Amino acid sequence: MIDNMTKLYGIKNCDTVKKARQWLDQQGIAHQFHDVRVDGLDAAQIDAWRQQVAWETLLNKRSTTWKQLDETSKASVNSDTVTDVLLANPTLIKRPVLEYSGKVHIGFKAAEYAAIFD
Repeated sequence: MIDNMTKLYGIKNCDTVKKARQWLDQQGIAHQFHDVRVDGLDAAQIDAWRQQVAWETLLNKRSTTWKQLDETSKASVNSDTVTDVLLANPTLIKRPVLEYSGKVHIGFKAAEYAAIFD
């Protein structure tokens, strides 16, 4: 079953997530916000995203969390381990993750959101 509820995943203090939430509010688009740090995630959720986007897209290598990982941990991240790594470190997920109409979108750009909701 495809849930047509718009759902936005991220962390509340992330500037990009704030911009996405503000954009959705300004457009009058009802959505549910899911804070991955507070509300958590499970492997099934991450694996569902990975069915639509490459794991490399989902992993934010520009994040502070990534930069703080030791080189051995970074080198061990691959298709087989990424779900566990993201569960252990949800701030490694590139934000925001938007679920809308059965599709997953990563990141926020106003023009891209405008096209999604057009």
